Amino acid sequence: MGVASTALAGPPVNTGSSDGPEPKSPVDNPRPVVASIDHIQKITDRRVRVFVRSPAMGRTVPVEVLLPKDRGHPRPTLYMLDGRSAGNEVNNWTKYGKAVQFFADKDVNVVLTLGGPASYYTDWQRPDPVLGNNKWETFLTRELPPLIDATFEGNGSKALEGVSMGAEAAMMLAMRHPGAYRAVAAHSGCYAMGSDVGQAQARAIVSTYNGNPDNMFGDQNNPAWLSHDVMMHADQLRGTALFLSAGGGIPGPFDGPGNPDARTSVIFGSPLEMGAYACTLALANKLERMQIPLTLDLHDVGTHSWPYWSAELPKAWPTLARALDIS
Repeated sequence: MGVASTALAGPPVNTGSSDGPEPKSPVDNPRPVVASIDHIQKITDRRVRVFVRSPAMGRTVPVEVLLPKDRGHPRPTLYMLDGRSAGNEVNNWTKYGKAVQFFADKDVNVVLTLGGPASYYTDWQRPDPVLGNNKWETFLTRELPPLIDATFEGNGSKALEGVSMGAEAAMMLAMRHPGAYRAVAAHSGCYAMGSDVGQAQARAIVSTYNGNPDNMFGDQNNPAWLSHDVMMHADQLRGTALFLSAGGGIPGPFDGPGNPDARTSVIFGSPLEMGAYACTLALANKLERMQIPLTLDLHDVGTHSWPYWSAELPKAWPTLARALDIS
């Protein structure tokens, strides 16, 4: 984990979850009073971009929605969180993770966040001069779901899936809102935000996008760091179906000559994934001691990069589908 934290302290690099556009998003004026859909932009018959006026964020927040082929009945919704790059124009689950293809035959609405780099998809205590006003927890848990369900025939059942920074965020949201999500799939994340190492890692991630970590949860002694610690509050995950995965950091089948990003994945992605493996194993061991069921998919090989996360989609799906009652 010490190696991973050191690697994260450098400038953004192209590991698939760490490259992205300028993070700050424009703030609308005037500030919306009630969350509402401003407009919907059609990309294809089954893929749309939804622009939501968010009182919490103080701006219009775009998300993408993938729709099933059969839309004649209500259905559950899967919310997919990006890594620390979290581009404003595209979610890496669609750009690199093959989410569009994978969910083409699945009976579920899929909502993909746009924006929020290095934000941890949480509610920051203060707006940041670089990263803007981040109130993602309020947006994702309170403002967005009713609008999605009302507009796209949602039945109220929800699940979360995230990668890297988004994996920790997904677990935090589920932990902080017990019972709100039927399932969580988290790939290559760390889950001890309140520990010295976990806080140092989160601060390093925020700093890579020139944000001030104190604007997220305050100084290092602020209790907000502990209140977002999944390991510390793991009991609040009881009753939620869980899928955790990580690789060992050793270069594997996707790190060969056929991958143009292999060199970056190995140099930067190997230590990052070693850290994620240790984090995932630690949480899995604690959940097992607490007799909280989970599905664990750990591999000796694999770097912190999208080819491996794309391969986890079909592995995580059975856990999500069972919890969402999708046959």
